[in-house]
Amino acid sequence: MPDQFSDGDRRPALSHDTARRLRSAFGDRVGHRAPLARLTTFRTGGVADWLLETRSPDDIVTAVRLTEDLGIPLTVLGGGSNVLVGDGGVQGLVLRVRHGAVARVDACSVRADSGVTINGLVRWTVHRGLGGLERWAGTPGTVGGGIRGNAHFDGRLLGDIVTAVGLVDSTGRVARVPADDMGFGYDVSRVQHSAELVLWAEFRVAAGAVADLRAAARRSLAFRKRTQPLDRASAGCVFQNPRPDDGPLPDGVPRSAGALIDLAGLKGHRVGGAAVSEVHGNFIVNEGGASAREVRALIDRCRAAVRERFGIVLREELVYLGEFETEE
Repeated sequence: MPDQFSDGDRRPALSHDTARRLRSAFGDRVGHRAPLARLTTFRTGGVADWLLETRSPDDIVTAVRLTEDLGIPLTVLGGGSNVLVGDGGVQGLVLRVRHGAVARVDACSVRADSGVTINGLVRWTVHRGLGGLERWAGTPGTVGGGIRGNAHFDGRLLGDIVTAVGLVDSTGRVARVPADDMGFGYDVSRVQHSAELVLWAEFRVAAGAVADLRAAARRSLAFRKRTQPLDRASAGCVFQNPRPDDGPLPDGVPRSAGALIDLAGLKGHRVGGAAVSEVHGNFIVNEGGASAREVRALIDRCRAAVRERFGIVLREELVYLGEFETEE
């Protein structure tokens, strides 16, 4: 889950009072000048001024209210996928939203805290014979990140099976929001544009045979392993697939960002330690020691090549967090 309402112009007041109040609220769980690269699937990026790994939605609400009062930025990092952290690090407090609970709401729905991994949620539902999420096996990241970006796979959107979402706004006010009010679309939800964070989400489920659900989950995972570089450090897909209104394509050329990058001759192309995956053109992988600056340079190169070859401007699915160094 990326930053949803931090103010890039507000510099954190790294004072004794800031440290005292953060540690008064969260104890020794708050780390100072904490490395973030190891917490991301890209394995790149600088340090956080302050880092807290949450244990429950209550920690998120407390952090929102406290950082608002302290006047320091708040950034959310869930499973660390779908994000690129700048080499200059992240100002203020970074929440690593991890863990949480899953519970049955009623016969037709379950609730998962935002820090629950999507894979963990799939396992929980499959084990209990509850169908609806099994095809999401192998999806990286957390429930909160999946809701924010309305994760998609095989033509399906995660928001299609959501019934309600718990949100907290920048003042600390908590609300239960029906799915119809979440503004779900392809790679889109309302929290990308509002001062709100995801606390939990409820999903529609139905009874199913455990063996059948496990088989469906295994098929989904096997498909991902065949078509994606899951054994390499990456953030997942970099670009959104082009939409019809992005412009025409030649006959036989699919509206697939990965296919366009491949046809532009960029598979295997490198900038420093970053490379376009040979398995899937929409994945950039860290071959070892890649900087965020190198990754961004390779992203820009892919976008420019596709635009020059096909006249299509690719939009990024990847989210940038923190401070990025620029060329002199």
